[in-house]
Amino acid sequence: MSLSTKYDPSAVEEKWYQYWMDHGFFHSEPNPDKEPYTIVIPPPNVTGVLHMGHMLNNTIQDVLIRKARMEGKEACWVPGTDHASIATEAKVVAMLKEKGINKKDLTREEFLKHAWEWTEKYGGIILEQLKKLGASCDWDRTRFTMEESLSESVIDVFIDLHNKGLIYRGVRMVNWDPQGKTALSDDEVIHKEVQSKLYYVNYKIEGEDTFVTIATTRPETILGDSAICINPNDERYAHLKGKRALVPLINRSIPIIEDEYVSVEFGTGCLKVTPAHDINDYELGLKHNLESIDILNDDGTLNEAAQMFVGEDRFVVRKKIAKELDAIGQLNKIEDYTNSVGFSERTDAVIEPKLSTQWFLKMEDITKPALENVMNDEIQLIPPKFKNTYRHWMENVHDWCISRQLWWGHQIPAFYLPNGSYVVAKTKEEALAKAQEKDSSITIDQLTQDEDVLDTWFSSWLWPMSVFDGLKNPDNEDIKYYYPTNDLVTAPEILFFWVARMIIAGYEYRGEKPFKNVYLTGIVRDKQRRKMSKSLGNSPDPLDLIKQYGADGVRTGMLFSSPAGNDLLFDEKLCEQGRNFSNKIWNAFRLVQGWEVDKNLDGSHNATAIAWFKSRFNQTLAEVEDHFTKFRISDALMSIYKLIWDDYCAWYLEMIKPEFGQPIDAKTLEQTIIFNEQLMKLIHPFMPFLSEELWHELRERDEKDCLIVADWPKAEAIDEQLLSDAALAFEVVTNVRNIRNTKQISPKEALELKIKSGDFAKFENYQFIIQKLANVSSVAQVTDSVEGALTFVVKADEFFIPVSGSIDVEKEKEELQKELEYTKGFLKSVDKKLSNERFVNNAPEQVVAMEQKKKADAEAKIKVLEESLANLG
Repeated sequence: MSLSTKYDPSAVEEKWYQYWMDHGFFHSEPNPDKEPYTIVIPPPNVTGVLHMGHMLNNTIQDVLIRKARMEGKEACWVPGTDHASIATEAKVVAMLKEKGINKKDLTREEFLKHAWEWTEKYGGIILEQLKKLGASCDWDRTRFTMEESLSESVIDVFIDLHNKGLIYRGVRMVNWDPQGKTALSDDEVIHKEVQSKLYYVNYKIEGEDTFVTIATTRPETILGDSAICINPNDERYAHLKGKRALVPLINRSIPIIEDEYVSVEFGTGCLKVTPAHDINDYELGLKHNLESIDILNDDGTLNEAAQMFVGEDRFVVRKKIAKELDAIGQLNKIEDYTNSVGFSERTDAVIEPKLSTQWFLKMEDITKPALENVMNDEIQLIPPKFKNTYRHWMENVHDWCISRQLWWGHQIPAFYLPNGSYVVAKTKEEALAKAQEKDSSITIDQLTQDEDVLDTWFSSWLWPMSVFDGLKNPDNEDIKYYYPTNDLVTAPEILFFWVARMIIAGYEYRGEKPFKNVYLTGIVRDKQRRKMSKSLGNSPDPLDLIKQYGADGVRTGMLFSSPAGNDLLFDEKLCEQGRNFSNKIWNAFRLVQGWEVDKNLDGSHNATAIAWFKSRFNQTLAEVEDHFTKFRISDALMSIYKLIWDDYCAWYLEMIKPEFGQPIDAKTLEQTIIFNEQLMKLIHPFMPFLSEELWHELRERDEKDCLIVADWPKAEAIDEQLLSDAALAFEVVTNVRNIRNTKQISPKEALELKIKSGDFAKFENYQFIIQKLANVSSVAQVTDSVEGALTFVVKADEFFIPVSGSIDVEKEKEELQKELEYTKGFLKSVDKKLSNERFVNNAPEQVVAMEQKKKADAEAKIKVLEESLANLG
């Protein structure tokens, strides 16, 4: 079969993906004869569509799972989606609004019907898109955080933690999202540096004709002030002790209190205290028994407690109140000011600290095993630099606000009695039994379930267990076999949202880690280092990229530049490089496929080339394995890329290629096909479609003999001397080719090569290869320099190419002098490294040995170059 000159991804991707699916290659079942290898997907939001972050994350997961599958492990990659309470509810509300329906006009049941319809229609889009990428998930195991079994687990965990005294309900200062109209946990708040204004406001001292000036960035909260606070050690305000002040515009009398919390240096050194709208003021309010005056509605407008601007938005009021204060002479001045402001991670609305009755999970004790087992590397964070960040967060953790003022989600299983007390139970019937223990006269219709739902993360923190039904049925075959999972691949920004909490839940409910390794990818950024986002319009559509460059091209393009934990500066040229790589592999196969075989030919002249490539392949295999153990996925790909592009295509195929129109011997061709098979195995995790296509082109195979389940290559012996000699021969060939280019000597003109070397024997194995690749008619040893020849030096050996006519001696001397200066500079850098005791003592032995070899080679080369210059006079 003759292949087209250009690889066409569209012709093979859908074909092979469907084939893999039809033959059940992605599906996994517990197998006691195999080692399990398990990954659970970070469940994308059910509202989501594929973006570049998903592309990177899922490509890495697919590389890991495909390699494990080929290694003979029982590879299980569990897919699924997250119900994403805030995001999904916002989508459904917007959809209803377009239809002229207001959420307020619906019952909870009616709204949830619309939400489920929306989810069933759009919820699977992102998973279908992942199939285009080649993600080999076990789709039979797809889970959804709101499906019945997982929902039941969430409710059971809430009840269990409440029974243990770890979940409580109380009035606390929370992060309030006025757009989403819900509380948020600290982790769902993104802090940004913004340009603000600092307003200096005069507060009148009660009973006096004097003022005290206070600086604030939020003048709208003045209407909720309960006190003014001074530092007791600040002599500037000693005269205010025990006095009272009047809140501007509304003239409410408030006390002047003393507390060392107040910074003498900030602003005027005098603080307005608004306990209902600032977490630190709230703590001061508790300490000094101050009134909390909540002046904001849930949507960020002012309420009647403000007494002014009722119903107007907080930011509109900020401008209006500044004008009012100025009009009555109580606005001292306004300054530009840069400060950190919290924004909702979901809606990007500015967060308001707000007193609210919410449900909380106590975190102080439940987090201890999760901290200890990351610090002692029972669970590895990769790269390990994130351990310090993790420790800081875990050591300073706050109680987790787990309630959200939404309808889409897991409704909190708390039922209120007419007297305001509550019981926690799985069903209303169970709640009635508990309520009747308190008051036997209570009837079921008198019980009201809490309106709130649980934070979405409260379901996804159970993900590694709940996907295997490990909470409902803790001794089932799946959870015992697949848990703990192996590797988690995720983004650093959800290290605390999700990763830390999964670890907490794992130790709480199974007494062990949920995974062994956490590989933290970088953020995908554009060339200007901006995070890719829809709002900036700097993020390409991944499906368009796949259409243009092929899934394999995009996968490799993403991975060419994505070291763990470091951001990826994405450039579409990387995908182009990936596509070019696909074409290179394709054309290399076409070249081999086009050779005719002559069974009578003796291929012994190719023995050295074959032996060299075997060793080079095994050397690369060892590099790749080492990179994988250290999660250097990008480095593993680059090692394979160089092996295929440079060693296989540029050297091996050129060494064995028959003359144009001539046949090849059967033994060399068979070995080349074996090499091709080995290369397809090595590249398969990265480029699954192209490699599978070529695997079936290489030989006739039965329907189950697919590359996706072929054996991963086994390590064999590496002949280091052979590799060293080959590297020397290739350098000789490169130098001859360079001389042809610079001296404009035709590639067709055969040249003689004379070698002045103390060890000529090392060239004998490669004499045929040097002659063939450099178009050299003969290779001979000489003991003296050759007059009137072009020269070059490789390590300690000098090479001469006699040419007809005279050579420009001065130009030759100039070029040798340049090379000498370069080599001396190189030697200086190596000497500097070797004189560094820290490097010599801490670097691996082989790394130091390599540097010492570089030093010896450079010194030998300098000696030869100096002799060559001397010979030129």
